[in-house]
Amino acid sequence: MITLGVLVSGTGTNLQAILDAIASRKLDARVGVVVSNVPGAKALQRAQEAGVKTAVVDHRQYSDRRAFDAAVVEALRAHGVELVVLAGFMRLVTDVLLHAYPMRIVNVHPALLPAFPGLHAQRQAIDYGVRVSGVTVHLVDAGTDSGPIVAQAAVPVHEGDDEESLRKRILQEEHALLPRVLQWFAEGRVAVEPGSPGQRARVRIAGS
Repeated sequence: MITLGVLVSGTGTNLQAILDAIASRKLDARVGVVVSNVPGAKALQRAQEAGVKTAVVDHRQYSDRRAFDAAVVEALRAHGVELVVLAGFMRLVTDVLLHAYPMRIVNVHPALLPAFPGLHAQRQAIDYGVRVSGVTVHLVDAGTDSGPIVAQAAVPVHEGDDEESLRKRILQEEHALLPRVLQWFAEGRVAVEPGSPGQRARVRIAGS
């Protein structure tokens, strides 16, 4: 079993997918703590209803991002977190968090990276006119959605889609893919291999 720390800012639908997967025994993990930078975020209510400990670390109370991340790391370590999950966490992380959990921070992004990194990925896909978008689960590094890719799932872009309709369809895939990837971590199947000069690091999944 692996102990997760989930960082949230909003409604927490991916957190709910994690909690549901644990409850149904599809994910051999426990959520040690849910940390939000937004007091009153709905995700905190989801955690509390599931009996999961929560912590609010309000970014507005800190002088800079590094100080904020130091407080987040303190909360995570206090609850024995082994793997950090960014589940709708609307803050850029700094070296403080990255060094505390090197290659142990997982993010879910609503596009097939490296296409459409950053904000409004669904809008970017619509504006570009792609026929296929999707979801990427990746490890976090110092770049913007540039860390090693763990898994991806494709989602077709339909004629007449707008940003919201595509967002909803991609979100369904996020809810399926993220718990599956976290189970790989729980099973110890995920390994990061450094890239050769000029190449990115790669993730290998044992037994796949």
